[in-house]
Amino acid sequence: MTSRPDTPDTSDTSSTPSTPTAPTPSPPSPHADLPPDALASPLARAGLEVARRLQAAGHQACFVGGCVRNALLGLPVKDIDLATSARPDQVAALFERCESVGAHFGVQIVVLEDFQFEVATFRAEGAYVDHRRPTQVRYGSFDDDWRRRDFTVNAIYYDPLARRLLDPAGGRDDLAQRRLRAVGDPDLRFAEDALRLLRAVRFAGRYDLIIEPATAAAIRRHGATLRAISIERVADELTAILTGPRPGRAMHLMDDLGLWTHVIPEIEPMKGCPQPPEFHPEGDVFVHTALVLDLLHEAWGGAPPPELAWAALLHDVGKPPTLTHDGRIRFPEHQRVGAAMADQILRRLRLPNRIREIAVQLVAGHMRFMDVADMKQSKLRRFLGQPHFDQHLALHLADCRGSHGKLDNYRFCLDQAERFRRDDAQAALLPEPLLTGHDLIALGLKPGPAFSRILEAVRDEQLEGHLADRDAALAWLRDHRADFEAI
Repeated sequence: MTSRPDTPDTSDTSSTPSTPTAPTPSPPSPHADLPPDALASPLARAGLEVARRLQAAGHQACFVGGCVRNALLGLPVKDIDLATSARPDQVAALFERCESVGAHFGVQIVVLEDFQFEVATFRAEGAYVDHRRPTQVRYGSFDDDWRRRDFTVNAIYYDPLARRLLDPAGGRDDLAQRRLRAVGDPDLRFAEDALRLLRAVRFAGRYDLIIEPATAAAIRRHGATLRAISIERVADELTAILTGPRPGRAMHLMDDLGLWTHVIPEIEPMKGCPQPPEFHPEGDVFVHTALVLDLLHEAWGGAPPPELAWAALLHDVGKPPTLTHDGRIRFPEHQRVGAAMADQILRRLRLPNRIREIAVQLVAGHMRFMDVADMKQSKLRRFLGQPHFDQHLALHLADCRGSHGKLDNYRFCLDQAERFRRDDAQAALLPEPLLTGHDLIALGLKPGPAFSRILEAVRDEQLEGHLADRDAALAWLRDHRADFEAI
C-alpha cells in the first residue's frame, strides 16, 4: 500500500456529506490588466522575448488563450501560446530552435531557454464537414483569428510588450461574470467542432463558470454530433473532466445538457435509482456518484490518476441492472456486474489497457472493505498488499464520505497496515515468499497441480506470522508433506 502524502481527516459524520469545492478562481475586474506578477516567471520572461523578436521584425504578436485566461483568474500559467501575423517561415527565420508541428494550421513550436511555445499564424478556417476539422485553412488577420475561436474566455489576447489586453469577444467581462459563452453564433461553433460540447463542460467545471443560456441551448441541440467524432478524442475530454476540479458538478452538467446519452448511456439509469436511506442519505445512485467524484480529489490528495477517476464514475454502474425490492432495496453482486460493464464501457471508449484494467479491478473490489475486520491475517495482508491498494483505499474513503460517512473499515486498514509493517522484520505488507517451486523440487516433489496448493499453504503460514524464515518453512513442509501427498 502506498501512503498518500497527507492523511485525510477521518472524523465520522452521521449527516449527509457536503460536496467539497475546489478553490474558486478570483474573477478579474472588467477593466483590469494582467496582475503585476503575471509576467514574473522564467516562462513568461522567455515568452516575452519570443513576442519581442516577432514584433521587432515588424509582426503582430500576442499571448492568447489559456495563459491569458489563467493569468486574469490568478491561476498558475503553465504554458504560453502566441498568435502572430508572421507566416511560419518568417517565425522559423527568427529562432534557432523551431519545429513545424502543424504546417496545415501554420503552427510552429519555438524553443527558447528550454521552454516551448506554440506560435500560430493568424488564420481563418473554411467549412467543417466532419464536425471536427475545417476543409480549408488560410492565413488571415487578427479579426479572422479571434472569430474562429471556441469560447470568449479563450479569445482574449495580450500584448506583453505594450502590456495591453485585446478583447474583441468580451471574454474578460465574461470571466468577471463567471460566464462561459461561445464566440459568435454558438450553433455554428458547435457544428464546426463537436468536441467543443465537452470542452464547454470541462471549462465550466474547472473554472466554476455558468454556461450562458444560448450556448447551453446550442449544446443540447448538437449533442448527437459527438457520435460522429473520434471516440479516442471523446475519451480524452471525459478523462480531463473527471480528473479536473469539480467533476461532480460536471457530471450534473453533462446530465443537464443531455450529453451522457451520446457518450456513456449506461450513466442514465443511475438517475432515480433508489438506495437504502440508512446507508445513502444523500440520494440516488447518480447523486452519490457525483459526490464521490468530488470527494475523490480530497481522498487522493490531489488530482486522481485517470484509472481511479474512471472507477469512481463507474463504481456503482452495476446498481441499476441489479436493483431488487424484497422489503429492502438491494443490489446483489452489483460490483461484479459493474466491473463487467466498466470493462465494456472502457473498451468501447478505447482507453489504454492499463487504465481499463486497473479501473475494472477497482470497481470489482470496492465492496471488499465490508469484510476486512473478519479476514484472517493472511487474507488481510494479501488484501492490503495488492497492487494499487492506495487507489482502492482512496475510492473507499470517497465512497464512504459520499454516503453514510462511517470510516471504521478505512481506519482499520490503515491501522493494520501500520501494524504489519511494524511487526514484520522486512517492514513489508507482503514480504517475499519463503519458498519457491525450486525448493519443492529439491525436496523430491514432482511438479504438478499440487505445487500451487503447497506454496499457497506455506504462504498462508508465513503471512499469519507462524513462519519467519526459509528454514522454518522447509521444516514445516517436511512435517506436513504427507498431508499434501494424500490430496
